[in-house]
Order: sequence, then C-alpha cells, then structure tokens
Amino acid sequence: MPSLDTKLHVQMLDAAHREGQPARDGLYGLHWGDPNSYPPLLPIRDRWLLPYIRPKKTALEIGPGGGRWTRYLLPVRRLYAVDHYPELLAELRRNFPQSHIVPVLNNGTDFPGVPAKSVDFVFSFGVFVHLDAAIIRSYLENLHMVIRPRAQLVVHYSDKNKPLARQNEGFSDNDPERMRMIVEEAGYHILEEHITSLDSSAIMRFRPVRFRRCRAFFNIGTRSGGARR
Repeated sequence: MPSLDTKLHVQMLDAAHREGQPARDGLYGLHWGDPNSYPPLLPIRDRWLLPYIRPKKTALEIGPGGGRWTRYLLPVRRLYAVDHYPELLAELRRNFPQSHIVPVLNNGTDFPGVPAKSVDFVFSFGVFVHLDAAIIRSYLENLHMVIRPRAQLVVHYSDKNKPLARQNEGFSDNDPERMRMIVEEAGYHILEEHITSLDSSAIMRFRPVRFRRCRAFFNIGTRSGGARR
C-alpha cells in the first residue's frame, strides 16, 4: 500500500484538473460516482449518512476530497474536514467556503485542533479502503479523544473477499471479519454493517463502548487482585 506521505493523491487531483473533470462535473471526485445519481451510492447517502445529520450536531469527515460527500454534511453546526494533504483541503475550501467548515491538516492519524469529546458523527468514504490495518487501528484509537460517548461512526473499507477488490492493488488487505476485529479491539460496539451492496468494499456503523476506561480499570484490578465483593 502507498504510505501516508505518498504524493499519489495530489497527483490524481492535478490530473483531474488537467483533464477538466471538476469543471465538467462540478466537483473533484464525482467521476468515481455521484451519490445523487449512481445507484450503488444512493443507499449510502440515504441510510448511512443523512439520518445522522442534525443542525445542532458536530460532524467530522476523514478524507473529504473535493466534497462529493461533504455537501450532505453541511447542515450540521460545525464540520471538521480532516485530510493529510493541504492541496485537498484547499480544493474543498474552493468548493465550500462556509465558515462552519473547519479544515484539519493532520499528521497521519491524529486530529489536531479538534476539541476533546466534541464530535457527534464521523463519516469516511473512499479513504479506509486504502489504509492498512495498523493505520485504521490508529485512526480509531485516536478518534476516542475527540468523539462524544454516544457518537456514531460510519466507515467504508476494503473487502478483499470480493474479486474486484483483489484486482485493485490500491485496496488494502481487509475484509469484514478483520474489520470487525479491528473495530472491537479499538473499543467500539458494531451497530450494523452491509457487506453485499458494494462490489469491492463494505460499510459499517459503530459507536464507542460506554464506560470503556472504567471497564479497562476494572479488568486490571480483577487480574491483579481479584474482583471486589
């Protein structure tokens, strides 16, 4: 897999502009499928994203690209747009100059400047499909610092059980069974998933396990000295 420091994503953006794709379609990235019209993406928009958008909520999107999914997140009170590449954040800002969108340039898997326990909803599509397990795990662990206890998270990821994913060298070595393990080990409870609607990937919704820290402390006490009576 390409490293987080690869220039591939910036090169793809530059190539798209040279070919006139954003000017033609209205946004960079719509050539991969417009959620407003591409049938496989319509359920993602209507079931996995729109029900969690509320005017008083705070959302965080990882890897917004040109904003093909960001436009559905706009009704929230505050939206953190997280990316590793300043060029992609600049592209998003050109398309969406709204003041309540806060660009976050991260160092890989962190969330600098995002206040602790402030995020109600996390969404990422087309990003985790390219990330190896260790990076996914790091992202999920770091998210605990910025999400609220009742936050909802929706993540799209690679499914190498599917032939099209196996043919795509840019997709990470992942599948639903491995993703479930990563998510649960990172301290989350899986609420629902869909593994059949997308031809090379899958999607999952989960939330933080409540009282995660208290449980960890109790387990340490149990191992060292036995449970209290």
